[in-house]
Amino acid sequence: MSEKEKRSAGGLKIAFEHSSKMGMSKKRRIGGTVKTILLLILAVIWLIPILWLLVTAFSAYPGMSRTRFFPENWTLDNFARLFFRPDSILQYVRWFWNTLVISIFTCIVSSIFVLMVSYAFSCMRFPGRQGMIRVSMILGMFPGALSMVAVYFIMKSIGLTNSHVGMVVVYSAGSGLGYLIVKGFMDTVPASLREAAKMEGANELTIFFKVMMPLCRPIIVYQVISAFLGPWSDFMFARLMLNSGLSKDWTVAIGLYNMLDKSLIGQNFSAFCAGGLVISIPIAILFVIMQKYYVEGVTSGSTKG
Repeated sequence: MSEKEKRSAGGLKIAFEHSSKMGMSKKRRIGGTVKTILLLILAVIWLIPILWLLVTAFSAYPGMSRTRFFPENWTLDNFARLFFRPDSILQYVRWFWNTLVISIFTCIVSSIFVLMVSYAFSCMRFPGRQGMIRVSMILGMFPGALSMVAVYFIMKSIGLTNSHVGMVVVYSAGSGLGYLIVKGFMDTVPASLREAAKMEGANELTIFFKVMMPLCRPIIVYQVISAFLGPWSDFMFARLMLNSGLSKDWTVAIGLYNMLDKSLIGQNFSAFCAGGLVISIPIAILFVIMQKYYVEGVTSGSTKG
């Protein structure tokens, strides 16, 4: 092949490669545009119910409007009713307080259990450790709802149904099985730090509090938020346990559910939306403040187990 033919073939090859790259680039742009449009549509669909709840919370019409998305008249009366005008059905402040107390105590007890179990499985070596890890993982595969009836009768036999103490006990009892992500984070802490502390005479308790806990701040934040969210948003078990019929003992989830009774929804739906909006504000604030630590904790804790 002559030099001229070689140059011609090389030019054709370059032109073909350039054309292929241009075609692939165009396909990527089209694919990216389609994905963006699809995600935008899904986001709008996801946001519509939230927007409806938000605008209905400020509606002057007490029931559910089927003719207008945005209310004709706006008011803050639904929020005033929640906080300043309780009645035999609507006792939102009491429900909020009950939920807050249960969530805080559950958060404290559950976080202590999870951190202790995670430290034991990650940093200590003892007979039967691997077997206990396997058993706990198998138990964690079963949904908690399967044990609800058995747990209810056990709590009833010891007089802890219709009791906020009983709620905290049950929410916290099995929390130690949720140790995997926290253990994964602790596994990333160099063992040399613990060994150095032991050489200085520190015992396991000192290492736990003065070495591991300061280094595990991100995963502690993750654990605290997760432990708080469980009872804060739970409905099924709260409905099963708090069945006395006394509205003053309910949590927010039960109270809001009962506001939508067929005989009450016509006068309570806007107040229900206002209550749903209020109960979401503390969680939103908590996530905004702790987002950095939360993301760092969950991503670091899931890389090694």
